[in-house]
Formats: sequence, C-alpha cells, structure tokens
Amino acid sequence: MSANLSIDCDIHLARRGHGRRVVEAGPEPDHPAVAGRVPWLMKWMALAIRCEALIREGAIENYAAIARVGQVTRARVSQIMNLLNLAPDIQEALLGLPRIESGREPVVLRDLQPIASEVDWRKQRGMWEVLTGLDVPFD
Repeated sequence: MSANLSIDCDIHLARRGHGRRVVEAGPEPDHPAVAGRVPWLMKWMALAIRCEALIREGAIENYAAIARVGQVTRARVSQIMNLLNLAPDIQEALLGLPRIESGREPVVLRDLQPIASEVDWRKQRGMWEVLTGLDVPFD
C-alpha cells in the first residue's frame, strides 16, 4: 500500500553567483532585485580608498601585505591603488558609475592607468573626457 505525502510551504527561485538558480524556502522577498551589476571600477575605487585607510590606521603594513591577504599580485594591487592618484572628481565619478545592464564594461582599469599616471589634474580631466565622453564637473 502506498501513502501519498504532501508538503505545503512557500518557495521561490533566487539567483546566486554567475546567475545560478537555487530554490529557497519562504516567500519571495518584498524588495525587487536591482537590475544590472556593479562595475569593477567602482569596486576597485572603493577598495583602494579602504586599503589606503587601513594602511594609515596601521592595520595593514603595506601593498605587499594587501597582495598576500587578497591573494593577488603586488602589480595588481599597485594598479588598483594608482586610482588614488586620480583627481577627486574623477574618483567620485568612478564611485557613481551606473550599473551595467548587459555587455562589457565601457571603461576598464587598463584604460585608467595612463590617466592616473598624469600628475596634472586638468590634463587628467581632459583625458577622462576623451575616454568616456563625460565631462567631469569640478570647482
């Protein structure tokens, strides 16, 4: 004799890393998912600011220690930390980049290295405008 077993509960499909779907118990969250993804440049700018603060506080000794903790090369850490050489308004523009709905990122870290190596902030702003087509307002 077979018995029928029934389970009654709310479930919903959620997306995890790389769009992988998983079944989760409970009702679907009230807040809608934000479309698009955060640009890498925004993440790296925020990371550079945070790492610089940790170095100033003495929590991390130097860039080599950041590389060890982050399991990346010292060269990559230097590339990311070079973003701190950008004019403050360009840094702010990076932190305010719009989410990416689809496709590739319009600006990548490699594109910013020549701008970050320029000492004159006026020239940086001109290079930024040529790169992005965006005029960066500054006082």
